[in-house]
Amino acid sequence: MKALYLDCAAGISGNMFLGACLQLGVPENFLRGELDKLKLPREFDLEISDVSKNGIGAIYVDVKTPKNFDSEGTNIRRLHRVEHAKNHSHRTFGDIKKILDASDLNSAVKNRALAIFGVIAAAEGKVHQRPANEVTFHEVGAIDSIVDIVGCAICLDYLDVEKIFVSRINTGSGFVKCAHGLMPVPAPATAELLQTFKTYHFGAEKELTTPTGAAIVNALAEFSADLPEDFTSEKIGYGAGTWDLDIANVLRIYLGEFGGQSERHLLKLEANIDDMNPQIYGWLYERLFNAGALDVWTTPIYMKKNRPANMLSVLVDREHQELCTKIIFEETTTIGLRVIEISRRVEAVRKIAKVATSFGDVQCKVSAFDGKIVSITPEYEDCRRLAEKNSVPLKAVWLEALTKQTDRLG
Repeated sequence: MKALYLDCAAGISGNMFLGACLQLGVPENFLRGELDKLKLPREFDLEISDVSKNGIGAIYVDVKTPKNFDSEGTNIRRLHRVEHAKNHSHRTFGDIKKILDASDLNSAVKNRALAIFGVIAAAEGKVHQRPANEVTFHEVGAIDSIVDIVGCAICLDYLDVEKIFVSRINTGSGFVKCAHGLMPVPAPATAELLQTFKTYHFGAEKELTTPTGAAIVNALAEFSADLPEDFTSEKIGYGAGTWDLDIANVLRIYLGEFGGQSERHLLKLEANIDDMNPQIYGWLYERLFNAGALDVWTTPIYMKKNRPANMLSVLVDREHQELCTKIIFEETTTIGLRVIEISRRVEAVRKIAKVATSFGDVQCKVSAFDGKIVSITPEYEDCRRLAEKNSVPLKAVWLEALTKQTDRLG
């Protein structure tokens, strides 16, 4: 499977990640075209340039907004970080989800972006003691960070990445100005997001790891002190940070193949519920998936006094157990959970492959086991969108996508 290894010796931020992905081969025009699908005209523009950091050639990505420029067109983004946060119309997690839902981005990109925003909402909620869905984003809710996070998801989809590893993370040190005033590095949300990862402080007193960079790591990566044993590197990309330091302010990303089996400790959270409005389940599923649940399902059961009920089951890894547990207690009427260890889960290798149909492009999930394709499934959201756009039955789009992808793969 395609994999990345993030070498964060000089930290990580959203624009550093984008720069490295562009150097790894994501076409600039493709990234710009996909970002246009956010339908946020005149709210941002990308400035992409080749730079040198301590002799290392890297790509620097800057998301420019109308407030980034003075009358002479000079970039003043960094000088107005606090003012931008104060004056920007702050967005909630719900606002960001609406932007993504209204976009023409494919479902894989939307889901990855929502996963990143979901962990930010949880971290900010914990810091400010508020429910995650009520958190108002400041810097991370601003348009530049939305572009960084969605751009990250677009690049991962283009590179067909299924696995991400991350090194020890240099957070930097000193203090940083943000919407809440002067804060020590790492900022509170960044510290929360990096709790389960190996971090250290080295070099100049600067913020080297941003909340956006920490969220990408938290939502998508797992720690590995060095390149994993079964990782074969094919290409290396460098994304530049803002600062000029004694160390090269770059994020180095290795792109390659990972052939090993990554062992994960999985858990099943279960609760029997007999006194809850069934309309809540749809919202509950959505929140749990956004929080990192691997699967969610309900099973009809009978409880005491032959009362019809549902058994809620949530498959989750240890990293996301706490947040999913919190959501279940917040959103349901249960007062207790069973936590069941899953000793082993056998998984087919899954890849997303796009196929052209007469209605438009459809992404298909292709699954293989023991070296053979065992399943091809067209993505429902793509089929639904094209069926609506072309005024045809959904099953017609689904069947053509399945047939053409099957013929294509033999």
